[in-house]
Amino acid sequence: MKITVIGAGAWGTALARLLHQADADVTLWGHNPAHLADLQQKHVNTRYLPGVRLPAALKLETDLGKAVKDSECLVVAVPSKAFRTVTNRLGDYDKLVVSVTKGIEYDTGLTMCGILQQTMPKAVQATLSGPSIAHEVARNIPSAVVVASPDDQAAQTVQELFHRPYFRVYRSNDILGVELGGALKNVIAIAAGVCDGLGFGDNSKAALITRSIVEIRRLGVACGAQAETFSGLSGLGDLTVTCFSKHSRNRTFGERLGRGEEIAQVLFTGVHVAEGYPTACSAHQLAQKKSLDAPLINEIYSMLYEGKNPAKAVQDLLSRDYKAED
Repeated sequence: MKITVIGAGAWGTALARLLHQADADVTLWGHNPAHLADLQQKHVNTRYLPGVRLPAALKLETDLGKAVKDSECLVVAVPSKAFRTVTNRLGDYDKLVVSVTKGIEYDTGLTMCGILQQTMPKAVQATLSGPSIAHEVARNIPSAVVVASPDDQAAQTVQELFHRPYFRVYRSNDILGVELGGALKNVIAIAAGVCDGLGFGDNSKAALITRSIVEIRRLGVACGAQAETFSGLSGLGDLTVTCFSKHSRNRTFGERLGRGEEIAQVLFTGVHVAEGYPTACSAHQLAQKKSLDAPLINEIYSMLYEGKNPAKAVQDLLSRDYKAED
């Protein structure tokens, strides 16, 4: 099968490598010619995935039209802020498209597959999500993820394409729940990093994870997702790894805030995108639209967009009124 991976960041590169291992005809598209030229010369993505050797037969392309020509499957791995712009250019594509981007569009409240319904209405849509740090997948460290699609045959196809001895793929029909779990956990991971930056311990982070999955589930169900999805790989699984991993860009982002760095300084240093930053704004808006109690999301939003001191945000969370566990 001819497959095109759109997005030459860490995750796109790791998945292109994984798909190539099954003898698929894989093309990796990137928008930066200099970046792809460096990758072509060194066969290593030194900018986003250093230390991982890529197959010499992996095709590289900066022309999007050429990259997707005759492709039977597109894997979209661009940042959420560029997702609509890039997929708008692929409106006539009518085969399988798999989103591996985690985010919620602020203006519309749509997940990435929600955007695909507008920008690529002819395509068969699926999403792949779960606890899958790119650096570990690229090194064949055992991982498990979930593919979701309203079309079960499409989900089975994606499962077959991506499954490896070290990369187990499960199926779901709850595409909205899988996407919301993957997007919202990035917001909470920023809070987990803040805990690290403030010098808190494992008790603090365990409490954060436990209470945040309740909040994520509550918001997801209000949007129409299935409650049980958030106990699975794209919910609790992805939340756990993103809150604890030293490779998590969102946790690292929050840790720097907890140590006292300014938002602007954290945003404009480093090459990786912390998807939790824009998603916090979208999640806050979504919770308000649904009239939901979302104390964690609200405090994270206040830290990121209203200049609230991280220690004060923690204090306000701990001083909330007593309640029964839900």
